Amino acid sequence: MDSTVAIVVAGALVGFAVGLTGMGGGALMTPIMVMVFGVNPTAAIGSDLAASVFMKPFGALVHQRAGTVRWDIVRWLLPTAVPAAFGGVFLLRALGDGDDLQQRVKYVVGTALMLAVVGMLTRMWLDRRRTAADGTADEDAEVPVRPVATLLIGLAGGVIVGMTSVGSGSLIIVMLMLAHPRLKANHLVGTDLVQAIPMVAAAALGHLLVGDADLGLAATLLIGAIPGVLLGSLVSSRVAGSTVRWALVVLLTGSGLAMLKASSTVVLLGCLGMALLGTLTAVRDRRGSAAARTPKTAEAAEAADMAGAPGSR
Repeated sequence: MDSTVAIVVAGALVGFAVGLTGMGGGALMTPIMVMVFGVNPTAAIGSDLAASVFMKPFGALVHQRAGTVRWDIVRWLLPTAVPAAFGGVFLLRALGDGDDLQQRVKYVVGTALMLAVVGMLTRMWLDRRRTAADGTADEDAEVPVRPVATLLIGLAGGVIVGMTSVGSGSLIIVMLMLAHPRLKANHLVGTDLVQAIPMVAAAALGHLLVGDADLGLAATLLIGAIPGVLLGSLVSSRVAGSTVRWALVVLLTGSGLAMLKASSTVVLLGCLGMALLGTLTAVRDRRGSAAARTPKTAEAAEAADMAGAPGSR
């Protein structure tokens, strides 16, 4: 298969995952470009960020029309996120140059990928806690913004995104959940998508200025990524999102460990461990759902018996 076609296909698959789950863009695309297509890590980061500038507005527009963007939170994120993302590019350059830089960037990206795994696991755990009772009882679209915490989230998230392209959809949204635990899930996603546009643009501009971004590669990625995002969004309500998220966790664990130069045994054990954890979680969820339905079934049977018993009328 021609490499251009393969890159388009990779962009489509990553875009589909993003549309389906709302996470995994940079965390998937950067390691794919490095490990599958042999792109230099710095060029992969810059190109992924350049592609993201054009991909993220599609999801942001949907949430803006639905009214699920907390603009007050966005306004507190951007003053630190935008300059931090731009500065993260030059912080990355401070690690050195040449082959030494590329090797160090692999370690930085690997660390960011493992942080993304932790972030995804934390997000799923928080989602389970918030829906454990009866769905959205603890959620609120109007929770007050926490300015200091939000500014710090923008600072930390911006630096990580500028250095690695990882985190705009997997780390920042988790930090927002921790700072605003009662904020509705769709408002979290919409707010994160909107703030990510100027932040990612600032990071992409920094990489363009230092010559890291390959606009041709970014355009090739977008050919597949944009329809992939749209298709993923269309089918997101028909596919078990939890299954896809656990698949992403397994994939990111393997990619992160490989970037950190872990042995094949460690990579395999890490992936198997995450797959086992996902399987056990799914089994427990099914048992919990069955247990929750059982009392209702028993109550219905008892009511039917009472209705048909002599003297019940």
